[in-house]
Amino acid sequence: MNTQPYKMSFSTGGLFLNESIAVASLHAQGEVWKCTIDRALSEGTTSLPKSASNRRTLREISNRLSTLAAVELEFFIEDADRIDQMALLWLATCRAYRFVREYAIEVLRERYLSYRLDLPLETFDILLDSKAELDDDLSSLSPSTRLKLRQVMFRMMREAGVITKDNRIQTTILSKRLINLIEQKDPGELAFFPSVPVEGA
Repeated sequence: MNTQPYKMSFSTGGLFLNESIAVASLHAQGEVWKCTIDRALSEGTTSLPKSASNRRTLREISNRLSTLAAVELEFFIEDADRIDQMALLWLATCRAYRFVREYAIEVLRERYLSYRLDLPLETFDILLDSKAELDDDLSSLSPSTRLKLRQVMFRMMREAGVITKDNRIQTTILSKRLINLIEQKDPGELAFFPSVPVEGA
């Protein structure tokens, strides 16, 4: 049974690609992420726009990046192309937020495998309602917060390339190197992506 609490703090922005690259580049291996945030704020990292230079947003970015292994972070900063970078941020987001992860597997993946490629906004509400029946924190979310969370999650999925601009699920093409990195840590996490693993990767 998954006992990880539902953290629903992803209500602003999207995947924050440029900001995540800046923060990840500042991070020293083994360093506490809070120190990375403090340094990002004190140095006024120029690649962070005004809207993302506050502590709350930086904390959300570091919360996601902290789920990546050192080798994944290195690949993210140094070698990954934009497609793999966005895929890594989607992977990190699924690891950081239980609800996003469950939606990716129970809704996105299931619809993809059954060739129902349209992804109605209501699928978010249906899953949230079902999870809220057993979780007081989810059941206490206001309608406005629920709407904002849904908007941001669909934005993240578009940025990650798992759905199109008109909310249709599309096959995610991951590089062999990224697939290998995911398989080394947990092959089951490939289910976060609507894709068929590359044979022999």
